[in-house]
Amino acid sequence: MQEPEIIGTGAQNLMDPESVEKSLSLFDLMLSGGLAGQLIIAILFVLLFVAVYIYFERLFAIKAATEIDNNFMLQIKDSVLNGNIESAKIKCAQTNTPVARLTEKGISRIGSPLEDINTAIENAGRLEVYKLEKNVSVLATIAGAAPMIGFLGTVIGMVLAFHELATSSGQAQMGSLAEGIYTAMTTTVAGLIVGIIAYIGYNHLVVKTDKVIHQMEATAVDFLDLLNEPA
Repeated sequence: MQEPEIIGTGAQNLMDPESVEKSLSLFDLMLSGGLAGQLIIAILFVLLFVAVYIYFERLFAIKAATEIDNNFMLQIKDSVLNGNIESAKIKCAQTNTPVARLTEKGISRIGSPLEDINTAIENAGRLEVYKLEKNVSVLATIAGAAPMIGFLGTVIGMVLAFHELATSSGQAQMGSLAEGIYTAMTTTVAGLIVGIIAYIGYNHLVVKTDKVIHQMEATAVDFLDLLNEPA
């Protein structure tokens, strides 16, 4: 005798569309955050674009500033010791790096007191550091402002969610209230992501810039030692 086929109620519930858990899509949350939430997300995306652009633009600029021939100072030393100042200037002009420009500034002051040469090199060094650090402070600003902007969006979303609860005389569905709350939290998540990216990028550029500054200081010392060598 064939047994009747039994379908459990549990299997029916699994097939029930209403029992399927809704997937959490970040993109959907961003779009469902209301006008205020969407505006905050748009601002954070702009800040992210600016941060990424500044990071890579400065990274390539700093990388180009560190590319110098290892024999550069040896060639400059030979030219200066042989009295061929113009050749040393030409070599510096052909090398587009902060180290070369500092050296050229020192060469152009040969014949002046060492104190004046040192001052000229220091002034030129400050200008080169300013060029290297151009717009890097914007990354630090974004790193601090992005999380606060994201938190502002969350606070606005929470205020709107509880305002809806208050105006509904406590009859608002908890599901709708919870959805509004976690939608508002997406702005904080987005702000933290942008802030972390900007913070890491800023610190990486600071480390790279410090290496270039150290290279310029070492070159300045070598050049002054060259002028102090006995003829």
